[in-house]
Amino acid sequence: MYTKQEIFNEISNILIKDFDCKPEIVKPDAKLVEDLDLDSIDAVDLVVRLQKIINVRVKPEDFKQISTLQDVVDAIEKIINSAN
Repeated sequence: MYTKQEIFNEISNILIKDFDCKPEIVKPDAKLVEDLDLDSIDAVDLVVRLQKIINVRVKPEDFKQISTLQDVVDAIEKIINSAN
């Protein structure tokens, strides 16, 4: 079971290491497209990486309404809680 902070930390590490996002812009209210410069392929790659960490399959519809990093954290937390 992950806390929201642990989920945020995992995602932040991925964004900084693998997507070359600057640490100072990786904040909960950062918009994935506008602030973090992620495109749809990056988003899919991020979801794949998160699935490996949480060991739960993520459905594309779980991410339809996501626009900020906090939205990703909330969606992952919901997925983890519903899987347990």
